[in-house]
Amino acid sequence: MAKIAVELEQAVARRKQTANPETMSLRVLDEGSGWRVADILCTSGPQDRAFEERHERVSISLVTAGTFQYRSGNSVAMMTPGSLLLGNPGQAFECGHEHGEGDRCISFQYQPEIFEEIAVDAGGAKRFALLRMPPVRELAALTAQAVAALEITEQNSWKELSVAIAARVAQMAEESAPSYGDLPAGALARVTRIVRRMDHEMAAPQRLDALARESRLSPFHFLRTFERLTGLTPHQYILRTRLRRAAVRLLADSEKILDIALDCGFGDVSNFNRAFRAEFGMNPRAYRAQ
Repeated sequence: MAKIAVELEQAVARRKQTANPETMSLRVLDEGSGWRVADILCTSGPQDRAFEERHERVSISLVTAGTFQYRSGNSVAMMTPGSLLLGNPGQAFECGHEHGEGDRCISFQYQPEIFEEIAVDAGGAKRFALLRMPPVRELAALTAQAVAALEITEQNSWKELSVAIAARVAQMAEESAPSYGDLPAGALARVTRIVRRMDHEMAAPQRLDALARESRLSPFHFLRTFERLTGLTPHQYILRTRLRRAAVRLLADSEKILDIALDCGFGDVSNFNRAFRAEFGMNPRAYRAQ
């Protein structure tokens, strides 16, 4: 399991042992004039009541571990590892953990005038019309770099990453994403638990029939529910989870590429190389060298 996820599990366990009512910790990673990057760790679970909060700045938060429900207005989005939570200044929202305990995010926060300047220069939207961006290919390199920067504590690239992520998200932000508020609550809970398990058992085989049986849904309804929740099919989700973790390890570790490929669930290095090149635009060796 990734270091970030292990640290989250440890924090959840400590809270249970100490009965600490505090559920959130924030550690500022870097900040400058009009921008801030923070590591936010939340230990909330089904026993904790969600309460209304309000975004003070433009927020783009990368989920690095755990899952939660992000609600604003009449819309709701499931946040999973690799997805981006989007928020506008003054926007009211709630985060719920009905289906599991804990989450962790890298939160990029901008004063409105700073984000607007970046968005205009990038030719993108100055406000967000959607709550979430799923872990799509267009964001793969940036999100992997952000997770690697969190794991390599001496890394000092947050300013560059904050600008690059704001620009790319602004360019993509006018797209729309479906909500899932009309899906049955029981199916949501079961599929969410499967998503959380898939993140913990990244290298294990994930067969559609078995996943559908576990969720007590037909294969068709499981696929439909999973895609509505995550924005991806199960195959896309687990492939991108494996590739994202492999990219982080290429940047953070000195292990052999073959060992990383096998540990991340790829049967052989040739398949890994093809999938990695398709996702990141270069082979693993070139990605590590850059």
